[in-house]
Amino acid sequence: MTQTDHMAEDAVIVPAIPLRSFAELGVAPALVEELDRQGITTPFPVQALTIGDGLAGRDVCGKAKTGSGKTLAFGLPLLMRASKAAPGRPRALVLVPTRELAVQVGEVLAPLAEVVGRKVAVVYGGADIERQIKKLRKGADVVIATPGRLIDLGERKEASLEDVEVAVLDEADRMADMGFLPQVDWLLRRIAGPHQTMLFSATLDGDVDRLVRRHLTDPVRHEVVSATTTVDSMEHRFLQVHQMDKVKVTAAICRGAAKALVFVRTKRGADRLVEALDREGVRAAAIHGDLRQQSREKALAQFSAGKLHVLVATDVAARGLDIDDVDVVVHYDPPEDHKAYLHRSGRTARAGGSGVVATLVLWDQVLEVERIQKRLSLVAPIVEVFSNDPRLADLVAWTPATEGAA
Repeated sequence: MTQTDHMAEDAVIVPAIPLRSFAELGVAPALVEELDRQGITTPFPVQALTIGDGLAGRDVCGKAKTGSGKTLAFGLPLLMRASKAAPGRPRALVLVPTRELAVQVGEVLAPLAEVVGRKVAVVYGGADIERQIKKLRKGADVVIATPGRLIDLGERKEASLEDVEVAVLDEADRMADMGFLPQVDWLLRRIAGPHQTMLFSATLDGDVDRLVRRHLTDPVRHEVVSATTTVDSMEHRFLQVHQMDKVKVTAAICRGAAKALVFVRTKRGADRLVEALDREGVRAAAIHGDLRQQSREKALAQFSAGKLHVLVATDVAARGLDIDDVDVVVHYDPPEDHKAYLHRSGRTARAGGSGVVATLVLWDQVLEVERIQKRLSLVAPIVEVFSNDPRLADLVAWTPATEGAA
């Protein structure tokens, strides 16, 4: 797996820094060799900026978006600095907001940990806790965890944070958005001795800033400045649909896509849409918080591999996902605001590619969508369509710029 598999939605721009290899940054030869074997030879900007300070034991505060290469930025120093652990007493901790991100971080770090003689355990809710306890009892040196599950394990006396030498908070802004900061704060206060803390976040204000001031000591700050998030790399279609025809319009769009990611606002809405699409002959799967983790992972794996062409997701379930080659994003339910529009839409047009974003608009949602367009400086008509319109099969080819808005 190459580093481009983890590229961000936006290109990253950083001040000019010398292009250095992982070896020049101080990464251990065994880790450099494993990275090379995976086809990872050149550090991303966030890695070049932060690895040296991480290896030096400094507290690090990094501002960078999902997909910018943060996992190796904290993971390589963490693996080199963490000692061997006693059962149930990890030496390194990575806190993440979602189950999916926990799995992704584990997949990146596990093969690297193996070459330096360290064991990784990934613990999150919705999975078999007894299996996770067994891994901890075998002496997991590095634990990657969602906050709630780690607290459960602590209350069962199966996980103690007293020996932690390196703590990482990944995507702290998302943990704040999801209401996890009180749990994060509670966990960090359980670390007994001197330790290094690294925090990565797309934003560093508000609750995240308070977390930095409370738990990081004289942190060195690095920022990978994302280019102003733009909508220029995507094609945008705003389609006014009728309630009774909405599922059929969605099905028509999905049939013309290699990979379509459809966003809805609620978990029940996701399940209902999957069933409705199935009745239209379009196979889809849902990912949301009420599904068993095994079901979510299976759906994601099939979608990533191209065996499943349509994924229906809620906003929270889609956070932290790193999915490439999505050619169509459908806002089945319009997003709450312009930020949500960009976050959802950024799942297409990744790593320099292009994609199309379709927003379905009911008559009573027109003003709401026009407000989002205004905030994004998007000039695009809201065009009335019906499900038998052949242009739905290829939204990229259909540019309704000259047509009247509905």
